[in-house]
Order: sequence, then structure tokens, then C-alpha cells
Amino acid sequence: MTLSTWFVIGVLALLSGMTTLIGVTLAIYSTRSPKTIAFGIGFSTGIMLLVSCFELIPAAIQTSNTGEALISLGAGVLFLGLLHWLIPHTHLFKEKGKLNLSLLRSAYLVAFGLILHDIPEGFAMANSFLTSPSLGMFVAISIALHNIPEEYVIAIPATTLRNKGFLYKMAFISGMAEPAGALLGLYAAYLSTELVPYFLSFTAGAMIYISLHELMPLAKRYGYLPIFALGFTASVLVHTLLSICLPE
Repeated sequence: MTLSTWFVIGVLALLSGMTTLIGVTLAIYSTRSPKTIAFGIGFSTGIMLLVSCFELIPAAIQTSNTGEALISLGAGVLFLGLLHWLIPHTHLFKEKGKLNLSLLRSAYLVAFGLILHDIPEGFAMANSFLTSPSLGMFVAISIALHNIPEEYVIAIPATTLRNKGFLYKMAFISGMAEPAGALLGLYAAYLSTELVPYFLSFTAGAMIYISLHELMPLAKRYGYLPIFALGFTASVLVHTLLSICLPE
């Protein structure tokens, strides 16, 4: 693994991670209608499910075997589920977690929610790039597009804070979790390149959990399923366009 590979992956992860700032800006200055939220989370959920199911998992199976890839996929789901269960954070609603820290400000809860998402995304991007540079570019662009509506939705609960600079600071820190996740993925692959396929399916499982974890509260709280479906359809179109522009 060359130094240039580390540099390229780090830059890609940094650029895709910094789209968190765009999402937070939209949350602060744009309309916050339930329909906009439903469309945004539909797109965000869709693009992650598509990348996980049609890019990461097939790549993991091709370079390992189906059984082992599915086991690591399940491990990713369970691992992220455990973290969400333990750590207090905010998505569409506040989740106290078993490790409840009642004195945390709401912006910190938002930051924890973002970090829970961005680290596995960076990890997935790094290992997909090591599998295939075109796959890595595909995943990086998809994550960048996914982050904007996702951060918009997640940041909305904290937009009532008077200190908007503090919210941007939290968004920046959470965005930096993506290159941190990428560096973690690179280091793990450096220790054992044979594990890269399992890292792919593990992070696919993590992102599938994140996507489905966001879908259910949206359906219960906002109820705009046709708008959600429209956002999901838009993600399918974007995924198809990326598949044409970035063939493996």
C-alpha cells in the first residue's frame, strides 16, 4: 500500500465528510417542512442501501465467499446496533442510550449521531478503494451526496441553539470522523489485506442498519411515505447514473 494511496483516500474521505457542513447550513437557513425532510431522508436512505447491497456486498462476495461475507455483514449490523443502543445521540429524535449522559448539550448529541454514521462510511470508502479505485470513487461520491440530506435531517433538532457557530463546530468534528474512519480502515487493511473483503461486508452491514434505523422513525413521525418514496426513487436514478459514469 503506497503513500499516494493513503493520500488519495484521505482527500476523498475529507471532501465527502465536509459535505456535513452543507447539510447543517441547509438545516439552519432553509425551510424545515416535513415533506422536505421526508424527501431528504428517502434519498439518503436509498443511496446507502443501494451502495451497500449492489456495490459493497457483491465486491465482498467476489473476493471471498458468500458464507463468510454474510457473517461479517451480520456482524456489522449487530455492532452498529449495539453502539446505537449504548451511546446517547440525536437523529430524528433523541435516543438516550444505556450510557445516558444527561448533562450533554443537544448539539453534542447531534455530533454523536453524526459520528456514528461517518466513521463506518469512511471505513467503507477506504476498503472499497483498495478493492477497486473506481469502486472507491463510486462510494465516495455516493457518501458525499448521502451526507447532505442526512446531515440536514439530523441537525434540525439542534437548530434552536442560539450559538450557530457551535453547531458548525460540532458538524465539522463529526465530518472529520469520516477521514478518521478511512484512516482506521486503511490501517486495518495494512495489518491484514486478506480481511479487506470482510471489512467491506462489515461496513455494508453497518450502513444497512443505519439506513433502516432512519426509515422507521420517519414513517412513524412524518407519515409522508409517497414523498419518502420519491426521494428513494431519486437515489435510484443517481445510483444508475454513477454506475454508467464509473463502471468497475
